Amino acid sequence: MVATGPAIRIVLAKVGLDGHDRGIKVVARALRDAGLHVIYAGLWQTPEAVVRTVVDEDADYLGLSLLSGAHMTLVPRVLQLLREAGLEHVGVLVGGIIPEADVPKLLEMGVARVFGPGTPLPEIVAFLQQRREASHA
Repeated sequence: MVATGPAIRIVLAKVGLDGHDRGIKVVARALRDAGLHVIYAGLWQTPEAVVRTVVDEDADYLGLSLLSGAHMTLVPRVLQLLREAGLEHVGVLVGGIIPEADVPKLLEMGVARVFGPGTPLPEIVAFLQQRREASHA
């Protein structure tokens, strides 16, 4: 699949106090290698800082990695801030340790997709490329 037009821009961030970043760095590299423009915001980001980065980088997607168990507090806050900034068009992806029972709740809130541990990297790339093709069809 060859994408036409500018590369998908995605901000990846670790929100909250979680300091485990190996997984998000692996995902960042896979997305970059697939031709996406990846902006890694780093560890210990606040929801406000993440949304500011999305604005500054004119991102199409925001990928949040959470392993701390704070996803049901931090993700709703990020979604609220995106709405307040008029960024409802930015797709939000969540990855990390998310209990199965919370996945439908996150999707109902507006998260585009939740990727758990062990998700094959080509699956994440394919999801983003398919969404791009659907929006440009």
